[in-house]
Amino acid sequence: MDLASLIGVISGVGFTAACILLGSSLMLFWNMPSVMIVVGGTIASTLIAYPLKEFLGVFKTVGKVFMFKIEKPEDLVKALVEISNKARKGGLLSIEADINSTEDPYLKSALQMTVDGVKTSDIAAVMQKRMELTHREHKVGYSVLASMGSYAPAFGMVGTLIGLVQMLANLDDPSSIGPKMAVAMITTFYGALMANLFFIPMSDKLKLRSEEEIMNMTLLYEGVVSIREGEHPRLMEDKLNVYLSAGGGKAAKEE
Repeated sequence: MDLASLIGVISGVGFTAACILLGSSLMLFWNMPSVMIVVGGTIASTLIAYPLKEFLGVFKTVGKVFMFKIEKPEDLVKALVEISNKARKGGLLSIEADINSTEDPYLKSALQMTVDGVKTSDIAAVMQKRMELTHREHKVGYSVLASMGSYAPAFGMVGTLIGLVQMLANLDDPSSIGPKMAVAMITTFYGALMANLFFIPMSDKLKLRSEEEIMNMTLLYEGVVSIREGEHPRLMEDKLNVYLSAGGGKAAKEE
């Protein structure tokens, strides 16, 4: 459970509700037509921009904002060094036990190919391709949310314009101008709130999650290639530790 995301959403909703309650009733900010134009318009635009499969996949992706488990890079380096020492002393076949105990399918597959005697270039090609596919899948997820974050305020403005047109068409009743103006502005409020409290922050969090996962996959890639090539464990450790430094982490994120 990611406490930062949970606290952020709860506090954001709480502070907004408290601010409203200090000056009025929550029901004053409830308007079904406004909800329909903002939510419906955002969904419609997203469906136009993305295939149905990718749109529906965003609901699963959002779960990673709150529930996300990933190994620490330092632990991965330590595990790879141990496997490398074992392979150097007992040969590649000696790491078969590590394959069975490995839960990460990416590492498990790579180690299996290593034990099977697959060429280094072929192992590298397979691992890089899986890394690219993972990155693409992540990118689709946070891109959909980022797009929704740009559509929601736009439809909030559309709803406001609709409300203003309806208001201006009935200027013969001055007493209705104030209430109708308030309703017209609510759609802008909905769009801004949805974009800045949910869609855009969630997209940013998922992008960070993606960078962390690709970082780990890069570490595993470099480690397995080093093991397959029979590099000295200490040299491999020095190479992997570069990714743990500030510069290495930044480079991994930019790839």
